[in-house]
Amino acid sequence: MTMDKRLSSCIVTASLLMTATGCSTQKSGTIEPQSSVAIFDSFSYKGMDDFYSENPLPDASSFYNPILPGWYSDPTICTNGEGDYFIATSTFTYVPGVPLFHSRDLVNWRQIGHILTRESQLNNFQHQHVSGGIFAPDLKYNPANKTYYMITTNVGAGNFFVKTTDPFSGEWSDPVYLPEVQGIDPSFFFDNDGRAYIVNNDDAPEGKAEYPGHRTVRVVEFDTNTDKCIGQRKIVVNKGWRPQDKPIWCEGPHIYNINGTYYLMTAEGGTAEGHSEVIYKGKTPFGPYTPWEGNPILTQRGLDSSRPNPVTCAGHADLIQAKEGDWWAVFLACRPIDGEFENLGRETFMMPVQWTEDGWPYITRENEAVPMILRREGAQRDPEFAFGNFESTTDFTAPELGHEWMTLRGDAADMISLKNNPGHLTIACADVSTADKDILPFIGRRVHNHKYECATSMTFNAEHPDQNAGLVVMKDESHQYLLAKGCDEGGKHIVLRKIDRSGSEDLAKNAIDDSNDSVCLKVVSKGKTYDFYYSTDGGNNWNPIKEGVDARHTSTAAAGGFTGTTVGLYASNKR
Repeated sequence: MTMDKRLSSCIVTASLLMTATGCSTQKSGTIEPQSSVAIFDSFSYKGMDDFYSENPLPDASSFYNPILPGWYSDPTICTNGEGDYFIATSTFTYVPGVPLFHSRDLVNWRQIGHILTRESQLNNFQHQHVSGGIFAPDLKYNPANKTYYMITTNVGAGNFFVKTTDPFSGEWSDPVYLPEVQGIDPSFFFDNDGRAYIVNNDDAPEGKAEYPGHRTVRVVEFDTNTDKCIGQRKIVVNKGWRPQDKPIWCEGPHIYNINGTYYLMTAEGGTAEGHSEVIYKGKTPFGPYTPWEGNPILTQRGLDSSRPNPVTCAGHADLIQAKEGDWWAVFLACRPIDGEFENLGRETFMMPVQWTEDGWPYITRENEAVPMILRREGAQRDPEFAFGNFESTTDFTAPELGHEWMTLRGDAADMISLKNNPGHLTIACADVSTADKDILPFIGRRVHNHKYECATSMTFNAEHPDQNAGLVVMKDESHQYLLAKGCDEGGKHIVLRKIDRSGSEDLAKNAIDDSNDSVCLKVVSKGKTYDFYYSTDGGNNWNPIKEGVDARHTSTAAAGGFTGTTVGLYASNKR
């Protein structure tokens, strides 16, 4: 059985729209504590962003941008030409890897599974930073052999691809590694004549960088019959579209054949506020490529950071032509608070692509802001897939968890179970803390809103002062908040613990009665701050343990890295 089948099910994006049921410590009968095991009764999520409550969608053809809110970075899109569209995004060291979304109209997106679900596809994650692992997937359909390919970089193992003829099956091949393709961000290009190519980002020529961020784009031909590269790799871009300006990080490349003209598109400027997308034209897949004088074709740099609802860091795009003929681009961008920080990570946005009279595509022009409400003529938004301020509850009664749930660095099925106590999720305490670079006794999900509320109910009794379990807000190994039940010489308590680079610090600790086996735990994000609460009466009354806690600590601005914040459940034998 694959990791995806163990840890998720067809309770997919639609399940996110159930009404939250709140915190309840009982379903049927009394759950007795078990030695060194935390037993979770439910987990609820509720989005509360001002933008969504103040800006309802105007009609059934309108939709919110980002189309995949929360940490869904490095999007790639493809179509089979028959009206099916697919998006995949990065997952780094989270497991299962590379979520796969499907749509028939580019507006309503349903997650149908993950592409990387087996240990043979996900290796060498242990001891990696949260932002290691799987970088920047590229998803393409080859009509010549009716096969879907996903190619990506595992920073601990190299560049590889997997493939399938049925993306709905959830079964993709074992990885085929490509040692001759060095660098990162590989992408397939399948030409109209049946020939195939791989384009990717690599080091400067002969490894001699003239300045930090000096990179190249290289192309090599690929044989789909032998699954091997053939011929020599050729540098098609050195430095970027204006070499004299010393551009940095010409990455995330894609090649397209549009009416006989070859287009090469790359990101430039890094993944922060200077991020952008540029375009070139060529007569063959190997170029030579000429950049457009109107570049960049997408960026948000230079806009007033104090503008309402700013979208920043836009880039790493991919293009698609719909069956109706219109062109669209998916790309990553961020939604910072006050232009300073955010916990959502890099999200997947979408915009229409426009064309100049002389055949250049563009997404934004000078000082054009990425809109947060868009419309696609003829599409009918299904409320089941509208995000915004949705509510959801996982009550752990289904035989498998939904696709939104993830573990870190590997399959944690030996620690996490839905079978030990039917109707409950159990996590066995392990000799691993959430700050360790290891497979964790942890399961979490992305947050999708600046303002949100998460709650869980848990039965757990710590057996020694280092043992604890509860709710965790996690950015990476050294940027976390733990709201946990534990014990010390004084008896049982609820503790709020901050994890940072120097170790751990208890921000607050409240004693609870030793008769309390079950507690409810809740975090309320107000965007800039977190409020943490607990309840000993099934959620009827909530006690604040600490309010106004700095949310910047779990943001990319404070922690760096490429992921967003996740919130989840854990149990551990270590502080």
